[in-house]
Amino acid sequence: MTADSFTKRYPKLVHTSDASVTLRMLESDDRAGLEAFARTLSEEEMLFLRSDITDPATLDAWIASIGGDRVATVVAIANDRIVGYALLSREPARWTRNVGEVRVNMAKEFRGGGLGRTLIAEIFDYARSLGLRKVMAHVTAEQRGAQSALRSLGFMAEALLSDFVVDRAGRSHDLIVMTFDVDGLGVQSDDPVRVN
Repeated sequence: MTADSFTKRYPKLVHTSDASVTLRMLESDDRAGLEAFARTLSEEEMLFLRSDITDPATLDAWIASIGGDRVATVVAIANDRIVGYALLSREPARWTRNVGEVRVNMAKEFRGGGLGRTLIAEIFDYARSLGLRKVMAHVTAEQRGAQSALRSLGFMAEALLSDFVVDRAGRSHDLIVMTFDVDGLGVQSDDPVRVN
């Protein structure tokens, strides 16, 4: 699968244990939908986001990244609103060109029903289509649920960075870097990833 063929498979209807949602690539018209999604997140959830997605400049930059080669976002749509996303970000440095960072977030009412796994599987497929060898995720030590979910998907903790993250309230937190070996998915590398 190539990156072009990956994006052509959308929109796509998927069924989770909670609902049916449509997956598609982020579009330039989605800025208001992203902002509305961000406003549904609690203050606690916002503490540990990599960037403040309620900030207009952050949203503008996210939308401006569409069509580029460094960031790709798959959004989940239910009842005409964005209820989640999976983002794959790549750095331009030559020595990390085979590594991508995954970020996943979803509305509270869609957690625990399989949407997160589905979004991660989609973004893994995209990572493979780009020839990436590893994907990583950053979580704080307090995000035990996220760590557990990532471990269940095959991620492994690779590093602990003490007092590396400072939250909006000025408190420091340890950062855990977790990675997944995309090449380790086996000989069926042209088949879509199925994360069970």
